[in-house]
Amino acid sequence: MNGGAVDPRNRHTATDGARAALTTKNLAQKALTAISICFCSAALCTAIGQQPTPSVAAIESLIRSQQYDQALLIIRPALKQRPTDFRLWTLEGVIFSMQDKAQDARSAFEEALRISPQYAPALKGEVQILYEAGDHRVIPYLERILKNDPEDHTAHEMLAVIERKEDRCEPAVAHFAASQDATEKHPASLEAYGYCLFQLKKFQDAIPVFEKLIALFPNRAYPRYDLAVVQVALQQNEDAVKTLEPLLTPDQSDPDILSLASQAAEAIKDTPKAVALLRQAIVLSPTTQDYYIAFATLCLDHESFQVGIEMINAGLSRIPNAANLYLSRGLLYAQEAEYDKAEADFARAEQLDANQSISSYAADLAQVQKNNPDEALRRIRLQLSAHPDSALLHYLLAQLLMKNDPATDSDAYKEAMKEDVRALELKPDLVSARDMMASLSMRAGQYETAIEQCRTALQYAPNDETATYHLLISLRHAGKKDELQPLVKRLAELHQQSLKNETDRKRYILVEQGPYPSE
Repeated sequence: MNGGAVDPRNRHTATDGARAALTTKNLAQKALTAISICFCSAALCTAIGQQPTPSVAAIESLIRSQQYDQALLIIRPALKQRPTDFRLWTLEGVIFSMQDKAQDARSAFEEALRISPQYAPALKGEVQILYEAGDHRVIPYLERILKNDPEDHTAHEMLAVIERKEDRCEPAVAHFAASQDATEKHPASLEAYGYCLFQLKKFQDAIPVFEKLIALFPNRAYPRYDLAVVQVALQQNEDAVKTLEPLLTPDQSDPDILSLASQAAEAIKDTPKAVALLRQAIVLSPTTQDYYIAFATLCLDHESFQVGIEMINAGLSRIPNAANLYLSRGLLYAQEAEYDKAEADFARAEQLDANQSISSYAADLAQVQKNNPDEALRRIRLQLSAHPDSALLHYLLAQLLMKNDPATDSDAYKEAMKEDVRALELKPDLVSARDMMASLSMRAGQYETAIEQCRTALQYAPNDETATYHLLISLRHAGKKDELQPLVKRLAELHQQSLKNETDRKRYILVEQGPYPSE
C-alpha cells in the first residue's frame, strides 16, 4: 500500500483476514471429514474381514445419511465388545465432529491414536479439530501425517497457512508449493502464497499466483492491485499499467490504486497521466501525506519546483505536523536556491521527527508520548546511573534535553552538548549522535564544526539524509557555495530513494478478502 496514514485496505484486513482464514479452514475441514470417513470404511473392511460386519455397515450408512445419533447407538455397544478397535473410536470421533462436539470428538480421536498412533484417519480427525480452533498443537499431527504420506496436499496447505500467519514465509512457501492444486482452489491460500513470495522477493514466482487469483475473481480489485505491485517491483511497468487499466474507472474510489497506477505511468514516461491519477488520489484522500510527497517527487524529476511547493503547501494545510512534507518542501526550495526557506523547513522537519526517534529508541521513555518530559528525564537519568557507559542512553538524554529548543547559553543546551560528546566518545560511529552534534553546533553558529560532524557521519552512513541537509546548510553559512548545487542534487536523490523504500515497504500489505464464495 502506498500511504503513511491508515491503509484503506487495513481497515478490514484483520476481520476479513480472519474470515478468509476460516474459509480455508472450512474447505480443509470438509476435505478431511470426507477423507476420514472413506479411509475408516476401507480400513474397517480390511481389519474386520473381507466383508464389513452388519454393525459397521449400518454405522457407515447412518453417517452418510447424517443420522448421527442412531449411528452412536450402534457404535457404543460395538466398542464395549471391541474396546481397542481404534477404527470404531475414529468413527465415533467423526460423528462428534459432524455434530460440532469438538471436545467429545477430540477425546475419541485421541483414544484411537493412543491405541494406534499412526492411524491416518484419526490423525486427520484430530487435525480438523485443532486447526479449526487455531491450536498450535496441530503442527506435530500435521507433520506426522506428512511423514506417513508426503503427498498429502491438504496437510501441506494447512501447515503453509499456519506458517504464513506466524510470518515464517520460507517454510510457508515450501508447503504451498507442495500442496499443488489444493492451494489453487482456495483463494485465501493463493493470497497468502503470493504474499509470502513477495516478502521473500520472489517476484517472478508471485506473478502466476496472482494471475490465478485474478482468473478466479476477475471483478475483484485487489488481486489486480497485488499483481501490479509485483510487476512494478520487477519494473514491468507496461504490464502493470495493463493490469490496472480495468480498475481506472471514473468512479474509482481507492486512492492507493490510483497512486500505484500513477507510479507505473510515470515509469513508462506517461507523465500527464501520472499527474492526473495522483491528483485524483489526493482529492480522494487529502490527509495522506505520501501522495503529496509523490507529487513533489514528480515535480523534482520534471523541474516544476513551484508547482510542487504549492501542492506541499496544500498538504501542510491539512496535515501541519508531517515532517516529511517539510523535508520535501525544503528540498524544492533548495532547488529554487531559496536557502533561507529550505533551512527553515529542514529545521522544522528535524524538530518534528526528533520526538518520533526518541519514542522509538526506548520503550522506557513512553512518558514522552504523554507529554511528561520531566518523568522521561527522571527515568533516563536512572538508567544512566545504572549503565553509565551506554552511548545510546547519553544520546537519548541529549535528545530529551533539546526537546524544548533551549537557548545556547542555557544549562539544558550545555548538558545536551556534554551528553552527546560522551555518546560519541563511547561510540564514534553512532550516526544519530553525529547528526545531533552537527545540529547543536549549527545552533551555536559553529558551522565548521558542524561540517566536520556531517562529513564524518556520511563516512559511516553515505545515505544519511539528515547529515546531508545539515551539511548543505552549514556549507552555505560558511560561505562554501561551490558544493551547494551538487549537494542539493545528492539530497534529492537520497530523499527520493528513501521515499521509494518507505513506499515499497508500506505498499504491499496482504488483504485477505474473504469470505470467498464456496467452491
